[in-house]
Amino acid sequence: MKKFILFTLSILMLISCNKEPEIDSSMLDSGLYFDQSIYQPEKYLVSASVPAPTPAQAVSPVIIAIHGYGATTFEWDEFRTWKGSRTDFSISQVLLGGHGRDYQSFKNSTWRDWREPIVTEFEKLEKAGYTNISFAGSSTGSTLILKLLAEGYFDSHIKPRHVFLIDPIIIPANKTLTLVGVLGPIIGYTKVDNTAGEEKYYYHYRPYETLQQLRDIINEVRIDLQKGVTLPVGTTLKVYKSDNDDVADAASAVLIHKGIVSSTGNAPEIAMIPSKLHVFTRLNHRENTPASSDIANQTKAFSEMAYVLIK
Repeated sequence: MKKFILFTLSILMLISCNKEPEIDSSMLDSGLYFDQSIYQPEKYLVSASVPAPTPAQAVSPVIIAIHGYGATTFEWDEFRTWKGSRTDFSISQVLLGGHGRDYQSFKNSTWRDWREPIVTEFEKLEKAGYTNISFAGSSTGSTLILKLLAEGYFDSHIKPRHVFLIDPIIIPANKTLTLVGVLGPIIGYTKVDNTAGEEKYYYHYRPYETLQQLRDIINEVRIDLQKGVTLPVGTTLKVYKSDNDDVADAASAVLIHKGIVSSTGNAPEIAMIPSKLHVFTRLNHRENTPASSDIANQTKAFSEMAYVLIK
């Protein structure tokens, strides 16, 4: 009965929406605010800023940072700011395919399109001679990394040193995502109440086609984890998961803990974070001023990641 009521309420609430949104010029959706990595890749991608590394640069740690569904490279800006002038590791902030552009580009993209720039940056670094490459994903960025691991992509490539997952989404906290196949063609899209600051960096409207893609990649990775995934030799994986996240259910961390083992048979490390924030490492432009505990959580995660990268 509860599921039926939820289904009915969802239809009544969303069916009245127009199938094409009215996009304001202040929104990322308008195409007036493209992600800056498109215009200045050398400021975001190591492959563009240092395409021919010296021997010392080639062995220095590079971490490919990947944002989530509906977001942009902005989601990892605070990690770069926290890093500051440090030169003991480098960050490549990858923009997912179909993201950071106008609404139509987003609508037409698939989860495989989202993942393509991750592979492209990794292979450019590999071809250039970089040998110490790690990954950090937030939300769906984490899910896309897990899919690469599950598919055995790294069997024919250099192995990533470390993988850090921030609030990975394997089980959605909002169960209405499972209804997108039924409701999607009716509603056309859903919308997110972004803050004024977030509007330039996060899509306000989420086309149902992309929600279907999100559901599909989540389902595929969940099945992969149920079958079991073994990390490449020498690769470590750590999950940082908010314990009260309204986007990614905390059970996502449990599935990863149960479904992944290292090459030596060890389970990945899981750190449950006392937070209500989804992607707790991103604090700028939130609705409320970050609490001291939020800042402490972010700083601790960044510090631990950097320590692991350079040790």
